[in-house]
Amino acid sequence: MPSPSPLILAGDLGGTNFRVGVFHKSEGDDSEMERLHFRKFHSEDHHSLEEMVQLFLSGITLESPVQAACFGVPGPNVAGVVTLSNLGWKIDTHTLPQSLGIQRVVVLNDLEATAYGLSVLQKTDLATLQAGAGSNAGNQCVIAPGTGLGEAGLFWDGKRHHPWACEGGHADFAPTDDLQRELLDYLRRDYGRVSFERVVSGMGIANIYRFLKNANKGVENPIVAQEMVELDPAAVIDRHAADGSCALCRTTMDLFVQALGAEASNMALKTMSTGGVFLGGGIPPKILPLLRRPLFLESFLNKGRLRSVLETMPLHVVLNDETALLGSACRAFRLLEVR
Repeated sequence: MPSPSPLILAGDLGGTNFRVGVFHKSEGDDSEMERLHFRKFHSEDHHSLEEMVQLFLSGITLESPVQAACFGVPGPNVAGVVTLSNLGWKIDTHTLPQSLGIQRVVVLNDLEATAYGLSVLQKTDLATLQAGAGSNAGNQCVIAPGTGLGEAGLFWDGKRHHPWACEGGHADFAPTDDLQRELLDYLRRDYGRVSFERVVSGMGIANIYRFLKNANKGVENPIVAQEMVELDPAAVIDRHAADGSCALCRTTMDLFVQALGAEASNMALKTMSTGGVFLGGGIPPKILPLLRRPLFLESFLNKGRLRSVLETMPLHVVLNDETALLGSACRAFRLLEVR
């Protein structure tokens, strides 16, 4: 009689929600993961990662002990300690095995977890913006604008991809035309140094709108101004851009899309991602019609002599919002490969 598939625990921690689940490998197909239990917590209602994991485990019944765990979290892992600025928590990876009662535990940057999750996505989980050469062999990268801007790379060893984390979203913003130079000068007055995250993110959309309004590049719609006080500014701006009710919002989103395209190709060239460039995070799926317009792709390809290289790179939008959770599960199963 075959032994049961080992159980692993996977989590995706964000400033708003914590998704956590127990997985095993599907019977008869060791390459397929199956989720047995799942729960979503509101992060700010709790005090630590450990607290939420213990609450989750106390509410389910398992046929065997969890053998490995992996968590994707926002922030760099420095000497085994991750500081979550959006929650005010610290995660000490050295103490997690004992506090959770799980022998093998690893903590990843959230974008590294997303990168691991790419390998298990289906075609329906992706929207293709450029087919490129059509092969996933070769290095890959993921750039994910949401509340902030996350980035990660995947090294191709000839057989499979190996994700690695970075903080590329905090690299210096580089304007590509006169309007973006004015934007950079404007944001310098507020921030001093301006990173790509200040432009290519939810806060970036609000920053671009504020710049265009104050630089007299458009007239503010009073309805938009009122809604931005009460609701998420980036979502308000995108909605009014999409329905054509605000020219200033449309200009804002055009500038945002241009900057996103430029930074996506920056990352693609730095990692030589001939195996694919993936746009993750919360924003790209919501602005897919904008990304399908020529403006985004032209900005992505606008790298002079390297344009022909970028044209060979498959370019996709990740539609599955549980990619980081799936990636954490993939990494936990890899822990079991090392005995």
